[in-house]
Amino acid sequence: MTAYLNALGLVCALGEGQADVARRLFAGDDSGMRGESGWVPERVLPVGAVRSALAPLPAAVQHCQSRNNQLLYAAAMQIEPQLRAAIARFGRHRVGVVLGTSTSGIAEGSAGIAHYLREQQLPADYRYAEQELSAPANFLSQWLALSGPSYVISTACTSSARALMSARRLLDMGVCDALICGGVDSLCKLTLNGFTALEAISNQRCNPFSNNRDGINIGEAAALFLMTRDADGPAIALLGAGASSDAHHISAPEPSGKGALQAMRKALENAGLVPADIDYLNLHGTATRHNDAMESLAVQQLFGSRLACSSTKPLTGHTLGAAGALEAAFCWLSLAASNPEGRLPPHRWDGVSDPQLAPLNLISADQRLPTQGPRRLMSNSFAFGGNNVSLILGDTP
Repeated sequence: MTAYLNALGLVCALGEGQADVARRLFAGDDSGMRGESGWVPERVLPVGAVRSALAPLPAAVQHCQSRNNQLLYAAAMQIEPQLRAAIARFGRHRVGVVLGTSTSGIAEGSAGIAHYLREQQLPADYRYAEQELSAPANFLSQWLALSGPSYVISTACTSSARALMSARRLLDMGVCDALICGGVDSLCKLTLNGFTALEAISNQRCNPFSNNRDGINIGEAAALFLMTRDADGPAIALLGAGASSDAHHISAPEPSGKGALQAMRKALENAGLVPADIDYLNLHGTATRHNDAMESLAVQQLFGSRLACSSTKPLTGHTLGAAGALEAAFCWLSLAASNPEGRLPPHRWDGVSDPQLAPLNLISADQRLPTQGPRRLMSNSFAFGGNNVSLILGDTP
């Protein structure tokens, strides 16, 4: 059964809304990545923060207040008319919510604990429930008064890619007629200091697949789709999805790329496609030494060196639990009618190839999608614990 992605709301370091994000994405604009102090002691680090003011949550769901939920609300408001129309059409019990996150309200939790250490009591507005991983789905379901399935998947950096897979499964099984699915993650000291402890954070804009790469940048984002069985507008669908778990190491990728390769092959099989059918690949491309080495091996083994590839993390930072949905959204924007030229996200790096990496076709801003025939785009997400997901989006007749 085809799962159409009929609406998209998003906010990230590139901007807010489809038009703003697409304009900067296709220009390779990394101006949203700015150095900030205060996240990690004695370091100024580039972060992909959302700079626009975020609206407060509606009065009825003020008890769900957190920056994470505000980011989600900003994305949801962009497509609220489509969401309300789906609820009216299918009924509140037939619309589900499946999201991915890794931070939830941890930023507020950390602030509450810091307040407790100073004052020996928690702040008056402290609510533990907003730290729970289920908080984003609970918020959306309460705001929209939904009674369908509502849950959050948290598998680190594959969280929201898995949320899209899970949403499609609910549609296939007939459990729901529409799914609000995607991901959200907000910047917080816990994750930035955690990746610093792993010696994985770069002091410069990240530089994926370069010989000079030295680590990731962190960002925040929300990306939200409305998924149904029938096309209502752009006729862009989630054609295939594949997942694997190689369980090689808690934080290091399996060096041969076998888990990543398995996920990509499963996605192709699920979509009924072969490697030659794919027109573009959004790489996981974190710019760590090990991830890029593993991913280049896996991609080269499956696609050779011909496939147009890029990593968009120099433009947004690694948005962790939101990354899978956000980068699927970038594929969606490439396929959208608002992009008639077929522009693709360029690969931003210093151009210094690593001779030890398997060669990839890392594209510039001049690269275009084919103008004729169906177009198929893949997006990779890899996570701690050997957790791998590949998604395939495409336009349909």
